[in-house]
Amino acid sequence: MKFSSALKFNAVAEWWDEYIAYDALKQYIYQLEKQQHKPIRPSNDLEANEHTSLMDGNITTSAADALFVPLLDKELLKVTLFYEHQEKELFDELAALEELIDEQDSAGLTGGEHYMDYGEDDEDDDDDDDEHPGEHVRFDHVPARRTRKSSSAGYSRRSASASRRMHRWSISSTESVPRDTENSTVPPNHSTASRAPSGSRATNPSQSPIRRMRLLAHKLRGMRDSVTSVEDESVWTSESNYARDVRFLFKRRITNLFVSFSSLKSYLELNYSGFRKILKKYDKVLDSDLQGRYMHDVVEDAVPFTRNSKDKLNGAINQLIGLYAKCVTSGDSSAALQELKLHLRENIAWERNTVWRQMIGQERRGALGTDATIAGAMVVDYEEKGLVKIRMPLGYIKLTTKQFCLILAVAVFVTLLNIKIVDNAEANKCFAILVFSTVLWASEAIPLFVTSTFVPFLLVLFKVIKADDGAVMTAPEATKWIFSVMFSPTIMLLVGGFTISSALSKTNIDRILITRLLSLAGSDPNTVILAFMGVSCFASMWISNVAAPTLCFTLIRPILRTLPVHSSFAPCLIMAIALAANIGGQSSPISSPQNLIALQAMDHKLDWASWFTVSLPVSIVSILVIWLLLIVGYRPCRSPDGEGDIEIKPIRPNREPFTLKQYLVIFVCLATIVLWCVEHEIESLVGDMGIIAIIPIVAFFATGVLKKDDFEQFAWTIVFLAMGGIALGKGVTSSGLLSTADEGLYRVLEGKQLYTIVLILSAVVLVISTFISHTIASVLLVPIAKEVGKNIPGGDRSNLLIFITALVCSTGMGMPVSGFPNQTAATQEDDLGRLYLSNIDFLKNGVPASIIAALVVATVGFVLMMTIGL
Repeated sequence: MKFSSALKFNAVAEWWDEYIAYDALKQYIYQLEKQQHKPIRPSNDLEANEHTSLMDGNITTSAADALFVPLLDKELLKVTLFYEHQEKELFDELAALEELIDEQDSAGLTGGEHYMDYGEDDEDDDDDDDEHPGEHVRFDHVPARRTRKSSSAGYSRRSASASRRMHRWSISSTESVPRDTENSTVPPNHSTASRAPSGSRATNPSQSPIRRMRLLAHKLRGMRDSVTSVEDESVWTSESNYARDVRFLFKRRITNLFVSFSSLKSYLELNYSGFRKILKKYDKVLDSDLQGRYMHDVVEDAVPFTRNSKDKLNGAINQLIGLYAKCVTSGDSSAALQELKLHLRENIAWERNTVWRQMIGQERRGALGTDATIAGAMVVDYEEKGLVKIRMPLGYIKLTTKQFCLILAVAVFVTLLNIKIVDNAEANKCFAILVFSTVLWASEAIPLFVTSTFVPFLLVLFKVIKADDGAVMTAPEATKWIFSVMFSPTIMLLVGGFTISSALSKTNIDRILITRLLSLAGSDPNTVILAFMGVSCFASMWISNVAAPTLCFTLIRPILRTLPVHSSFAPCLIMAIALAANIGGQSSPISSPQNLIALQAMDHKLDWASWFTVSLPVSIVSILVIWLLLIVGYRPCRSPDGEGDIEIKPIRPNREPFTLKQYLVIFVCLATIVLWCVEHEIESLVGDMGIIAIIPIVAFFATGVLKKDDFEQFAWTIVFLAMGGIALGKGVTSSGLLSTADEGLYRVLEGKQLYTIVLILSAVVLVISTFISHTIASVLLVPIAKEVGKNIPGGDRSNLLIFITALVCSTGMGMPVSGFPNQTAATQEDDLGRLYLSNIDFLKNGVPASIIAALVVATVGFVLMMTIGL
């Protein structure tokens, strides 16, 4: 959790304005950062006749310190003054409370000798309707004092009738009230406590004799307790009604004061952390060393944060525990501490619940500033508008685009089931299922993984699956078979990839390595872009091309904050990261689901060494060519005003040393990758790469590096998407549809050379993967590529065409919806909420980059595949 959110979560709501202004100080740090890297160029304001900026050129670190320290001093003074005021008020209340307890000790039980004075005229006495429980307990010997108001102690008014019947009657006088009333801060039930004692004229004559005897005995006990000698017992141990009420009232006051002292202690701890965090942020952003000096020389010497103040607060809290033990728990300090902690915990839970409700309400109303307004506007605009309105007898029905696509898919599915497209009945039904799934996947009328989960249901329901002998499987046989092929070693490999990704992210290894690599890029814009492209591609190989661009977009925020307005460097860098992440999706077998689907379809699976032999050179060449394309298209070095070049703020490496846990994660990851690379040589031992994927799962979860919550947060939607794709591929093959489609493709490609087939297949895959999910494109096209490759004259080339298909799927990146990296890049905004990229950026740069990357696969990749014998 960010500290700004933690501060809001833990702060006392009534004291919010008295805490350190953490967010405001952070914003000022970013302003200083921008000024520190501002180009040394005069700023002309013709209207004001000014030719210099308010702060000249690139300010030094010492100048930034001189500007920032006064702001810290102002916040520290605010905290100090508030603490001194609260401390004086609370200690005055503590002293008054101690004096009251001493006076009550002196008075003993004599203060209640007229407490149970019942007369025949009680019913006729009129009390005020607004009397509160406990107010009728009078301490005539105690002078009136100002009591501290507390929001945590609220008491309801008693009814008028109860007041008339209960004149001078104790709040604990009825036997229906539990004996442990003093162990609760909630008053007793007023209705049960308001019954008149036996013998009064208000007594109900219909009461049973046993009930009357009990009430009379209770009255006599009260009268006896009220005249008991002080030598026998004290007000803190007596069971008289007067003593119980006294303990209850003192308990409430001690509890409230304990909560107030604990809140003040928490106030100091939060502000101390706030100063430390904001100084750490300042040193990191402006490359300064102010934290150590200011914390040691200024903050720790301030009154609230001295050892004397901390000891004084702790002493007051211990003193209250002692008073609570004396007044409530009969001297048991352990029970007193436990009960006070329980009250404090309940108060904190109530406060936090209230604060978070207020924050969420403000967020929904857009009351938290520009960012919240933008977020709220995005949420409102996300609601899909109606495509058409259909008039019905009961009114109009709004039909959205997704609903229309869903209806269209169902209509097409029903139509194809009743039209003979293919001679084979099972193949015809499988074709209907294929088209139905494709329409749903392409339109995303329902979530992608839901469509995938629906595929095995349709395959079994319509009896599409055939056995090896050509006979149609029964529903039980088809169910067992389809589920057995869905959870394949490929799925286990995918889960192993998620485990490695999660471990690298949770232990912060990815950020440490990336910042250390990027620190070598320097300040030249072109070099920085190439460095980020390389890092984005490399990260996508190991932590997926979904998480990698998100991480990179986080790391470039400090750079974007220091850029001149309307600089072309920002959109160029964001586009470069997205395109490189797409390229990284083809670089390793676990970087994207389409690679795993391709491996699953290969008759003789490639080991990782063979995959890297092809993918790494292809990725490197693609990255370099796309980099040149972006440099020519954006010219990111140019300043927006056309005068000179911009200079990029260098990224400082993370200086934190590696821990033992991080070394363990690196060792396990490297060992797993090495085993994947040599899987062919140890196949007789491990059987498949999916078995090797179990190693990081066991290693990380067994040692506590990852927890159960991390496992639950895996991208299980992608797992089910891949499982549905495998099921559909097996269904297309088993039903005979693939053989039928292959015959048509064979006639189209008959007589053509292998390389011509590669070019045609690459173009088809590129177009389809540009407009639909890369994973879905591989699900649809990998089985076709496999069948075509088997029937090429001159030998089986299925693995080659499958490999080509998988690599080209990752190059479909010409549109904002083409893959997760593009979708993430399209949502990046500047500080004013303006998008960095538009659809024009993707058309001008994404489409050419897609074509270039696909050509690299079809040329460089093809040559390398032939070299390794595919």
